[in-house]
Amino acid sequence: MATFRPFAALRPTKELAKQVAALPYDVVTRKEAEELGKENPYSFLHVDRAEIDLGPAVDPYSSKVYEKARENLERMKKEGVYQKDSIPCYYIYQQQMGEYIQTGLVGCASIDDYLNHVVKRHELTREEKEEDRIRHVDTCDANTGPIFLTGRFSDELIDLMDHWMTVHEAEYDFQEEDGIFHRVWKIQDPEAIKSIWKMTGQISSFYIADGHHRAASAVKVGRKRRQEHPDYTGEEEFNYFLSVLFPCRRMKILPYNRLVKDRNGMDEKTVLSRVKENFELLYFPGLPCKPTERHCFGMYMGGQWYHLRARENSYNQEDPIASLDVSILQENLLAPVLGIEDPRTDERIKFVGGIKGLKELENMADENGGIAFAMYPTTIDELIEIADAGEIMPPKSTWFEPKLRSGLFIHSLSE
Repeated sequence: MATFRPFAALRPTKELAKQVAALPYDVVTRKEAEELGKENPYSFLHVDRAEIDLGPAVDPYSSKVYEKARENLERMKKEGVYQKDSIPCYYIYQQQMGEYIQTGLVGCASIDDYLNHVVKRHELTREEKEEDRIRHVDTCDANTGPIFLTGRFSDELIDLMDHWMTVHEAEYDFQEEDGIFHRVWKIQDPEAIKSIWKMTGQISSFYIADGHHRAASAVKVGRKRRQEHPDYTGEEEFNYFLSVLFPCRRMKILPYNRLVKDRNGMDEKTVLSRVKENFELLYFPGLPCKPTERHCFGMYMGGQWYHLRARENSYNQEDPIASLDVSILQENLLAPVLGIEDPRTDERIKFVGGIKGLKELENMADENGGIAFAMYPTTIDELIEIADAGEIMPPKSTWFEPKLRSGLFIHSLSE
């Protein structure tokens, strides 16, 4: 069974929470971070992307950047931007994007559960990306960006959370410029904490939905601290990492669409002829094509949308990875027709989060005569099945939105 324990969060004051909260470091470019930081001295990007305070000539992986991150965090603490809760608590973090609401528990997962595959992964990580966050976490002595986890919540745990939000006032309640609402409740009642500890401890596995690199980095920092403190007991904060745990039944995955920048030297007629080898094809005159079921795809080319349905003999229906829509498209169209052999490294393919919509896909394809593919989203059940099997999903299989904000909760590793 998994461990999910309360902690004493370092949090921004109620008055400054909106200004502090920032998108994750890896979803904003350096230029975007610089603009956001210039406009807002309290933005957590001054910690997560501290290079914005050192000038464009500074390498973002220079030791100066990590030292600046620590300096900025300490300054914000001294200036009273941040305050630390006096006792370990759980927190409820709710985000609302339009009509969609996702509500999770904030606490700390165990690095041992990660190492023992109780916290399960479905993506590969890259060493250079891990190294960046290892240095950041180690230098700041804190987890600053939460890991997005999911698991099978009991009805009792969901009821407890819903009741708590109903009868208690939120600590934070604000709307960001992108229209997303953020609400936080603090759970400090000893009996409620005891109940949550017991009920989360009955969940057999946690699954990383988003934040694989942050999770791997946090675990490696924890192991490094263990080596530095051979007399560790297991109770030290460095044995745990900051997470938000969501009930899988209330989660939604958005599609992760594809854009291929050219037609691999073929005209439209030839492309359509090749596509028909493994897909049933329908022409959608003047209408966008958003897939409404598995194994169906929208294809946009030359100003027109087409509906594709994979032929049943084109993939192994018994293989959970081969039967993913992203795998079907890759193995039956992107590779054999358009020449995208390795989507991880091929610069001709771009991945576009479903939040951008089909019109944006059209515009991107029209820019250079490329081909866009609208995907049906991977399901939570597919993610769990593959993670339980110890397998790895193809790249860019899932897109989660809204993104968890950084800076609202900081987990100190040595305090």
